[in-house]
Amino acid sequence: MKLGFIGLGRMGQAIVPRLLAAGHEVTGWNRRRARAEPLLARGMRWAESPRAAAAGAGIVFSSVTDTAAVRAVAIGEDGVLAGLAPGGVFVEMSTISPDGSRAIAAEFARAGRHMLDAPISGSPITLAEGKASVMVGGDRGVFERVEPVLRAIGPKVTYIGASGLAVQLKLAINHVLIVEVIAFCEGVALAEKGGIPREVAVDAMLKSVVASPVLAYRGPFILEGGMPAVAIADVDMQQKDIVLSLENARRLGSPAPLGAAASEMMNACRGLGIGHHDFAIAHEAYRILGGQPRSPDRA
Repeated sequence: MKLGFIGLGRMGQAIVPRLLAAGHEVTGWNRRRARAEPLLARGMRWAESPRAAAAGAGIVFSSVTDTAAVRAVAIGEDGVLAGLAPGGVFVEMSTISPDGSRAIAAEFARAGRHMLDAPISGSPITLAEGKASVMVGGDRGVFERVEPVLRAIGPKVTYIGASGLAVQLKLAINHVLIVEVIAFCEGVALAEKGGIPREVAVDAMLKSVVASPVLAYRGPFILEGGMPAVAIADVDMQQKDIVLSLENARRLGSPAPLGAAASEMMNACRGLGIGHHDFAIAHEAYRILGGQPRSPDRA
């Protein structure tokens, strides 16, 4: 199938190769063409605009930063909607506000096109391992049409319900994930302050009942020299998600005190000048606030 892909950042870089490997013809666009070069070398075609990427495509995917970015690439003058043929499907994979997602979907419906919200639960690591989960909201019949293509991205594809509900669930999942990682960082820092070597505390926790898939690959980040040079999800990115979730919780009247506390720890990371790291850097913030010396590898 001819596909379009908008946004070739960390997630796009991981998704497009899977679509190409499944035999699809992919035409991509990104604000900076340099980000596309590795994918062009693998067979992706280049488009000069989201509109051009959508022209001739049966399905167009997007994975961009926030609600404003989705609106710009979806319904701007050179956006996906302007290029997508009648009956075409826009599959929006970004983590944005549920209300924002529904509003954009309504504009596609008025134009006789379809939009699904289809965020991914996973990272470039889980995508590469073929373990990513895709949640989908929107018209069920449209979902069934695109499901085989979605399964090239990840094997766990779940229809959640009406438009906006998949991104609603993604926010809830990210809420739990962020709280879990921040709590892990807090616990390791507490054990370390009590005299237990950091590597011993991490190893023991990852063998205990608190272990989980996200801690299995993120836990080693907090070991000396373990922080990745390029963040999988830096503090700003994860705080964007938790703030979206907190705003959603406020709108719904649902208490979320643990999410609020996790967001405050990411404020601390930014205030300490370490927010450019993966958000597991919260461990370092706990160390510093607890009176321990800065780790030399976490400037």
